[in-house]
Amino acid sequence: MRDGARVHKVYFAPATPCDRLLAHDSVEPAIKEKLKAQFEGLDPVRLLQEMRTTQQILSDFAAHGVSTAEGPTDESDVAVFLASLSSAWKESEARPTHRKQPKAKHWWRSRVDPFADAWPLIEGWLVAEPSVPANVLMDRLAAMFPEAYASQEKLRTLQRRVKAWRAERVKELITGGLSKPAAIPAEA
Repeated sequence: MRDGARVHKVYFAPATPCDRLLAHDSVEPAIKEKLKAQFEGLDPVRLLQEMRTTQQILSDFAAHGVSTAEGPTDESDVAVFLASLSSAWKESEARPTHRKQPKAKHWWRSRVDPFADAWPLIEGWLVAEPSVPANVLMDRLAAMFPEAYASQEKLRTLQRRVKAWRAERVKELITGGLSKPAAIPAEA
């Protein structure tokens, strides 16, 4: 409605699409009765449970290629579902389509290893002195090969390599000979 330059907007009362159809004059009374009957037969909690079950089946099928078809649910399943709603907010999003799929671990190198040639020497130092810090190893390399390792820009890469080497040694200490297959003696 316009009053000079001022516009007054008039809004309808909030209503669902079903309520709007039922209130509209051009919809036939027989269709309105069918809509009312269908609306009264709906159970939003059961509908939500069916949607989540279907999402879980689709998610499993997409992730694993396996169909986990489930039969119809009984009332006890609905009771369990309703009981879980009170704590669902603590676990964040409950829908299976919102779970992050595990990514493949990044194992490949994106750059050439700057310590490929010097690693046997570094590993010898680590075997002799396992607790030596990586920055001391970097200083030793810079003293031996100043043209390649004079700057400290490769220090973080060396720290990562030393950390991985130490983790491997710890794993070998813990598992002992379990991780390596036993040598098969050659028959004479």
